[in-house]
Amino acid sequence: MNTLSTKHLLGIESLSPEDIQLIFEVADNFKDVINRPIKKVPTLRDITIANLFFENSTRTKLSFELAEKRLSADVVNFSAASSSVKKGETLIDTVNNILAMKVDMVVMRHPSPGAAVFLSKEVDSVIINAGDGTHEHPTQALLDAYSIREKLGDVKGKKVVIVGDILHSRVALSNIHCLKKLGAEVKVCGPLTLMPKYIESLGVEVETNLKKALEWCDVANMLRIQHERQEIKHFPSLKEYTLQYGLTTELLNSIDKDIVIMHPGPINRGVEISSEIADSKNAIILNQVENGVAIRMAVIYLLAGKI
Repeated sequence: MNTLSTKHLLGIESLSPEDIQLIFEVADNFKDVINRPIKKVPTLRDITIANLFFENSTRTKLSFELAEKRLSADVVNFSAASSSVKKGETLIDTVNNILAMKVDMVVMRHPSPGAAVFLSKEVDSVIINAGDGTHEHPTQALLDAYSIREKLGDVKGKKVVIVGDILHSRVALSNIHCLKKLGAEVKVCGPLTLMPKYIESLGVEVETNLKKALEWCDVANMLRIQHERQEIKHFPSLKEYTLQYGLTTELLNSIDKDIVIMHPGPINRGVEISSEIADSKNAIILNQVENGVAIRMAVIYLLAGKI
């Protein structure tokens, strides 16, 4: 199989394990490209891609733009903050106006869950979901699983714990779907107030004790607290959260094994993870960032074949 089973990338839920493995294999080739002196390939010189970001983003937006330019695509960047959306224009009108300029592919981040799925049914373009509300962030999950594969040889059979604000995290949901499809064991760890009610129906266990979770796992993926998506307080204070769920050198040293440490960013140093851990040999956080470009190149390349 050398093509994806889907026209869009709306979420990990719609990908098969074979799709994920194909993306990884293509990303391996692009990883070689981005480490060469000349980092571009002419593969998509006839493709125009619009990046529509209705929510703030640094790493994801830069990563997609870099991936597109590495593939020699023409790139149009759109920021909702300075657009007609502020004047009341609808999402479909915004996108259709952009598509009228002969754009082939849309990469979209939006605060509403399901926005990418909705758009894929309404407009004639390939849609890549760069994060929709608290729903999914598929390319982040792909680059996370790819980074585990790179570090540990395979994802299958590995024990991964996702720690933090599971309730508001699209990264957590996409990671759970991706890791389970690739045969990993997954636990989530954090206060029960930050756990979705349906979490165990996804085939993951909940652990409220961070030390026990770390003793169990091979990989710990540390998430930040999503303050911008919280309408009520879910724990007494940040200090109390950090005491119970912050990853420190002292805690890691108390466990008699090496654990791979991950973080999707942005990092709140001194809250969910200490600076010493974030910058330590156990952490593959910067590898994740590098792998993000290769994974996004692979996704864009494979979906361009559907145009």
